[in-house]
Amino acid sequence: MNQYLDLFLNYLLVEKGLARNSLDSYGRDMVRYLDFLEKRGCGTPAAVRSADVADFLAHLRSLGLAPRSRARALSAVRMFHRFLLVEGYADANPTAIIEAPRTLAKLPQVLSGREVEELLAAPGSNSPRDVRDRAMLELLYATGLRVSELVGLRVRDVNVTAGYLMASGKGGKERLVPMGESACAWVSRYLAEARSVMDRGGDNVHLFLTRLGDRMTRQAFWNIIKKRALEAGIRKTIYPHTLRHSFATHLLENGADLRSVQAMLGHADLATTQIYTHVTRERLKRIHEEHHPRG
Repeated sequence: MNQYLDLFLNYLLVEKGLARNSLDSYGRDMVRYLDFLEKRGCGTPAAVRSADVADFLAHLRSLGLAPRSRARALSAVRMFHRFLLVEGYADANPTAIIEAPRTLAKLPQVLSGREVEELLAAPGSNSPRDVRDRAMLELLYATGLRVSELVGLRVRDVNVTAGYLMASGKGGKERLVPMGESACAWVSRYLAEARSVMDRGGDNVHLFLTRLGDRMTRQAFWNIIKKRALEAGIRKTIYPHTLRHSFATHLLENGADLRSVQAMLGHADLATTQIYTHVTRERLKRIHEEHHPRG
């Protein structure tokens, strides 16, 4: 069965346009699945039965994997068997009758408006590093970008005069996102005062740079946001994605329509964006309980 893995991963890369992170995730799930089949003596696609797939999911559960992780693994397995069927390597799809493990939608943690203001104000000096950090935080909250999209921005992707940027999302899909006045002002200041200090060679095309002049990485920004949250006195555990969640939630709380938020976030499926409506409902419920006489 392992001889089909490279063909499958190449199909995901070329035909489906999956991002590298997603491809790696599918690869890990498939290696575990194919190892499981090998130990059961399933050497060909025709030898795999629905019971084998069900037993694989039970095996994942015995390893302590959460329902969400098991559902993700099943998604990879399903796509693999559909690929085998379409390409003529198999005559049937053993995953057709397998139900996904039930998952509880985990509501994303968001910051309050006050916490956002405190976080954005944490880089308080005029040093190049503080100006850069403030520009990154402002831009992330103003646009709801994924952190990979933020650190992947090139200078030419940002138009502070028009107030828009071009983000390259999952699968290389591009989308136009408005930036907002405050983000535009801080990015403009960063470009004018700080970036040239960091771009020692003067030839780096990426927008946000480290103090050594290299392209900003996700790991480096992770450290930045943790440091700034600590300086702001925020006790919540904050991740780069927290500002993306806060961006979407605050838009919906202030009357934005779901389709517009979906477009700005770059979600292919509206159902993915709808989790934020649950966040706003939970907040309304909490406010009612706290302030209504019979809450």
